[in-house]
Amino acid sequence: MFSTSIVFQILVRPCSNGEGVFFYPQSPKARSIVGKRYRTDYHFQPPKNWINDPCGSMYYNGVYHEFYQYNPNGSYNPNISYNIVWGHSVSMDLINWINLEPAIEPDTPSDISGCWTGSATILSGDQPIIIYTGLLDIQKHQVQNIALPKNRSDPYLREWTKAHNNPVIQPVVPGLNSSQFRDPTTGWIGPDGLWRIAVGAELNGYSAALLYKSEDFLNWTRVEHPLYSSNSSNMWECLDFFAVLPGSGGGLDLSSAIPNGAKHVLKVSMNCTDDMYMIGVYDLKRDAFVPDTVLDDSRLWPRIDYGNFYASKSFFDSKHGRRIIWAWSSETDSSSDDVAKGWAGIHSIPRTIWLDSHGKQLLQWPVEEIESLRTNEINHQALELKKGDLFEIKGIETLQADVEIDFELTSINDADPFDPSWLFDTEKHCREAGASVHGGIGPFGFVILASDNMEEHTDVHFRVYKSQQNYMVLMCSDLRRSSLRPGLYTPAYGGFFEFDFEKERKISLRTLI
Repeated sequence: MFSTSIVFQILVRPCSNGEGVFFYPQSPKARSIVGKRYRTDYHFQPPKNWINDPCGSMYYNGVYHEFYQYNPNGSYNPNISYNIVWGHSVSMDLINWINLEPAIEPDTPSDISGCWTGSATILSGDQPIIIYTGLLDIQKHQVQNIALPKNRSDPYLREWTKAHNNPVIQPVVPGLNSSQFRDPTTGWIGPDGLWRIAVGAELNGYSAALLYKSEDFLNWTRVEHPLYSSNSSNMWECLDFFAVLPGSGGGLDLSSAIPNGAKHVLKVSMNCTDDMYMIGVYDLKRDAFVPDTVLDDSRLWPRIDYGNFYASKSFFDSKHGRRIIWAWSSETDSSSDDVAKGWAGIHSIPRTIWLDSHGKQLLQWPVEEIESLRTNEINHQALELKKGDLFEIKGIETLQADVEIDFELTSINDADPFDPSWLFDTEKHCREAGASVHGGIGPFGFVILASDNMEEHTDVHFRVYKSQQNYMVLMCSDLRRSSLRPGLYTPAYGGFFEFDFEKERKISLRTLI
């Protein structure tokens, strides 16, 4: 796979089988007819059925809570039948999970057609509270509702009670599309000591993060201006708004005072495919978010992730003083195969997320708890590959593994010129410049889950280009040959990042299989 000489070292650690999500036995009626080898082993996934967006997470009294969009009736998209609920699972370590009964179900007039996503906040007095979007009817008119734990002494917070004054927020805003008004954020304290939330909306044909404030989290007043709005698209959903401190790996608690020098991040989900974000400041006087950089074309906005990663949601982990983010990864199987399997959808590995020291880019890394799954390791040092070489890792079960590879380029003189127009459609460029197409530097990378004859495999590879100011590295995850089964969604994902090869010749890749 290499077009220039590259020295690399590789460290492979198998992940102990069956140590991930704790699954309750399925009933015979719901049992999958597909082998367990095709089911994820340590990503989060409930025992059966469909899941999509994370609804909110929190760490409360020693327990991690994960809420998520869930279909209790099967492994198909529940928005077709309007019966989506809030699934609920708990964990002590973000690895091993206990599945509970749904936390919120559609059983009141303000959510009778579905309980869509929202967020969890911990108020003063150690009071957890949920705010979520309810669907009023099959036309998907949307309102915001509140739920509180029925018994705070229950360590798992199994039962939740809906507020008597639901819906607490209604779409009574001039120019607001009432069917595009959803996904309230986690609450934060404003300059006047009042709680704030933002709700994604289509306002006069534009995207908006509508701003609301409250003294008690039960009675809300809309602020006249949005937290932020843009004409880059017509709707933002699954908003996330949080504070970060440049160069600090620690997280910030939105219910506390934000230190000087902190930045804020507004994350938006668009087009059912992209999680984009902006870095800026929260202007306390204007009560508004002000991005550091405004790009008219949203295709150029930075993404949280360039792969199968949508509707991400973060939370502050008070146990370790960090901010954790995860998202929904949809299945690439056909709908009929999802029904045959008995499950559809997983959540990404939880990641710690922070802001780089320059205050320009979010950084992420899998939570350290994942490393507890590692067992015996295989280590290869100082291997040199030339153009067309392929080194096979043997002596290891690779269905579950944690792989770290360092690629060191011996020369960067052969880098092809970079075309800025590629930034508008990196996936297209990954398709056109696949792993079999040789360039000046690259492709080099990793072939995963390959059959003996290589008819089936997934490529993760890099290419290096020279721009006017710096070097640009393209990373691709190419699923087009991942399966011979017809009817699958097998795209080529990709993203560019800048790299200063004058300071560092090594590119590191970590892969969780």
